[in-house]
Amino acid sequence: MDEDLLHAALGGDRAAFDALTGPHRHELHVHCYRMLGSVQDAEDAVQDTLLSAWLGLPGFEGRSSLRTWLYRIATNRCLNLLRAGRRRPAEATPPVARPTALGEVSWLEPYPDSLLDGLPTDTPGPEALYESREAITLAFTRALQLLPPSQRAALLLRDVLGYPAAEAAALLDVTVDSLNGSLKRARAALADAPPTVDPIDTDPELLERFVTAFTSGAVDDLVALMTDDVWVRMPPLPFEYRGPAAAASFFGPMSGHRRTIERMVPTAANGQPAWGEYVRDPASAGLHLVGVLVVGTSGGRVSEVTHFDPGAGAWLGLPRRMEG
Repeated sequence: MDEDLLHAALGGDRAAFDALTGPHRHELHVHCYRMLGSVQDAEDAVQDTLLSAWLGLPGFEGRSSLRTWLYRIATNRCLNLLRAGRRRPAEATPPVARPTALGEVSWLEPYPDSLLDGLPTDTPGPEALYESREAITLAFTRALQLLPPSQRAALLLRDVLGYPAAEAAALLDVTVDSLNGSLKRARAALADAPPTVDPIDTDPELLERFVTAFTSGAVDDLVALMTDDVWVRMPPLPFEYRGPAAAASFFGPMSGHRRTIERMVPTAANGQPAWGEYVRDPASAGLHLVGVLVVGTSGGRVSEVTHFDPGAGAWLGLPRRMEG
């Protein structure tokens, strides 16, 4: 930490404070996203964190690093948001096919890969069990949202960020025994429902075939590309479909709609391939965004298909409307 910058910031120099905290903003944003499952909520939490840090800077005694101090503030901001329970489940209309399960995650947004580019490559500590890119996949983020807030925070601080137990406990203002108990339960929960996405396995040919089958309405061709335990989800709606037969029952009645998609604009989210779905607007003759699709792959097949509302496109750089 630059002592001259710290001294200037303590003297009221906001530019010096921004220079001190700026290098940590990207990783704080990703941390808050993992905690909250929402890009917008993560942005709000980071803004609150930096404001609180600015106002509380005279109380920073240097007993921990500035980075650790910021993580302490950010984690507690996220915990407060989660405990407040501000989100409401989406209004759910009857599904087109009988779902395999009703999902427990009532809120989840895709995280744009463009925001991952500024991440330092050496942020995880030596005790981390997950690599940074592995711990941002949609499947991993969704699994986190199923954990109680205290368990979520414990697992992120220990297994993703690699903080030692004593330091992580101090960050959360709990005892080491309490932290270890939360961590043990969180690890057990993730072991029971492990993420099924390989963020590295993105065969371009597989993706091309997927897009062709998806937009042509060819259900058999689409399902043939999927793993035996594929999941189809559409947060914030609770309906989930597992396995090729369930996926076929979901995609079959929607074949006509998929054939109206004129353009699939590629992007990337959570380290995974994604597309904006565009259909023709009869009034303007242009194209408008009707959804965002993110897929996960494993073993050379599609293992997860997640459909988001058009609102998710803004963070991914997808315009609502385009000429075409």
